[in-house]
Amino acid sequence: MTIQQVGVIGAGTMGNGIAQVCAAAGLSVTLVDISAEALDRAMSTMAGSLDRLVRKDQLSENQKQETLARVRTTTAMADLTEADLVIEAATEVLHIKEAIIRQVDEVVRPDAIIATNTSSISITRIASVSSRPERCIGMHFFNPVPVMLLVELIAGLQTSEQTRAAASEFVGRINKTAVSVRNSPGFAVNRILVPMINEAIFVLQEGIASAEDIDLGMRLGCNHPIGPLALADLIGLDTLLQVMEVFHTGFGDSKYRPAPLLREMVEAGYLGRKAGRGFYPYSG
Repeated sequence: MTIQQVGVIGAGTMGNGIAQVCAAAGLSVTLVDISAEALDRAMSTMAGSLDRLVRKDQLSENQKQETLARVRTTTAMADLTEADLVIEAATEVLHIKEAIIRQVDEVVRPDAIIATNTSSISITRIASVSSRPERCIGMHFFNPVPVMLLVELIAGLQTSEQTRAAASEFVGRINKTAVSVRNSPGFAVNRILVPMINEAIFVLQEGIASAEDIDLGMRLGCNHPIGPLALADLIGLDTLLQVMEVFHTGFGDSKYRPAPLLREMVEAGYLGRKAGRGFYPYSG
């Protein structure tokens, strides 16, 4: 199938980024959230992101306006009836994602593809709540979506080859690169990345090095563009804790236990950039 109309559920960081890249590729986008205020913030964030491209002469003012015009916002799930593809981009909590998939299942066409932007939860389990699990697939974007070129495509046990092929074609159309990975906790990239960040938090917790020196060491010693603790703040410490808990439960291996400092910082509300404080302070 040729995907022309895309629904995105969730107007947070990932959702508005996915909406932006789809609209920039010429697709019609319906962005859904339960909060009208969140939808307004999402449109403002997209406008700001596109403004930066205009200032860099990577986009014209007309192209910016045309991109924004392709995105409509709504609080009604029923407005997804004409979507060829719906991408769920809600928080990384299983029961929330399952509830959304059930709602989408009731309103979209039988031939529509339902994708979840989960970064760690089993696609097979999420798809099992749909009446057409063969049309469900994992489509893991990376933050910030307009910048990062990778999308992990994860087929559940029920996912059809036709669905996987259509999803792969869509990823190319929005100027991203797809890699196909097997359904397993954390898939491929986060299976490697998140435990590394968790280990950096253990190193900080044990007083082996300061946050600044841990990040500097990984940038200069391993040629990483950003240190693991600064990256943790960008991702969100609550998201990292959720992913580590999925790993710990899914594999039953103590090597995936979340660092106690990570858990304590989440309890304190020190969630990273979005909260103004994480391993580093932020303003604005």
